[in-house]
Amino acid sequence: MRHRKKGKSLGRKVGPRKALMKSLATSLVLKGQIKTTEAKAKALRPIIEKYITAAKNNTLATKRRLLAYFYDEKAVKKLLDDIGPKFKARKGGYTRIIKIGSRQGDGAKMALIEFVDYKKKSESKEKKVTEKKADDKNKKDTKDKKAPKKEKK
Repeated sequence: MRHRKKGKSLGRKVGPRKALMKSLATSLVLKGQIKTTEAKAKALRPIIEKYITAAKNNTLATKRRLLAYFYDEKAVKKLLDDIGPKFKARKGGYTRIIKIGSRQGDGAKMALIEFVDYKKKSESKEKKVTEKKADDKNKKDTKDKKAPKKEKK
């Protein structure tokens, strides 16, 4: 009987399930957004939120606790330096799960799990490009207004 057992078993035994969650958590921290099944995303959410809450308090004990869980030191560094301070004022709800339909091969329900403030790199590049275009346009306008061209006779 599974009375009072927390979390989903995801059809795996304890060891493989823990390894899966560690891997998903590490990938989410490094990439900011991952695509997985809905059940795995829902199982991952409380785990990752617990570690983000811990990362808000950047101490040696916290760092050691995070290093014990995450596979990659880069993930721990990113949690402590970037993600933790970013969510300092927020009291939870650091991730969102977006349902994206069914997987074609087996019909499994798929979902994106991402940080609430996640912005795609392409979106930030598009902003930079549009800002650059606007700056170039402003420069051209000011050049035209400053010095009228002299015509040769």
